[in-house]
Amino acid sequence: MRTASIQRKTNETDISLAVNLDGRGESLVDTGCGFLNHMLTLFSKHSLIDLNVNCKGDTDVDFHHTVEDIGIALGCAIKSALGDMRGINRYGYMILPMDEALILTSVDISGRASLSCELDIPSQKVGDFDTELCEEFMAAFTRSLACSLHIKQLNGKNSHHIIEGTFKSLARSLRQAVSIDPVTANDIPSTKGVI
Repeated sequence: MRTASIQRKTNETDISLAVNLDGRGESLVDTGCGFLNHMLTLFSKHSLIDLNVNCKGDTDVDFHHTVEDIGIALGCAIKSALGDMRGINRYGYMILPMDEALILTSVDISGRASLSCELDIPSQKVGDFDTELCEEFMAAFTRSLACSLHIKQLNGKNSHHIIEGTFKSLARSLRQAVSIDPVTANDIPSTKGVI
């Protein structure tokens, strides 16, 4: 089983996070932010990555540190669970509809961190969640996983739908990228021989 657990403690957050890449999409999520709980729960469901997250953060300030640090921890955990990346598809993509929103994501687990994020979220908040934190999460996640991630909003007017579509599309892209290709199960998916 490809599993990993991360403990991340700073002056701003205290996070315990565990993943199972060969899971069934089961999750137990408590971040102190209801909207982020919702996004991570659906991320788990659609990626089939089992996910346990517990975070105590300085939410009396805002959700910025919580969101960013969970993005860091999740990327680190997935990277650790992948090991030497042997046998993975490496690439994944999805164009996902969420009602009127349509979100494209494409990921390359390349060992190089690069984010291109083109979201046009019309409102500043969904509930008490600052919508700009969606990109903060993706940036932190991309850096710690060391992947190339492209996110493009093709359509959408509802802020909740745009963000939810983004997390679901990312989940489906990662589900494809981290899956083992039975034809090349013993190979590193790079001509370099290492990722």
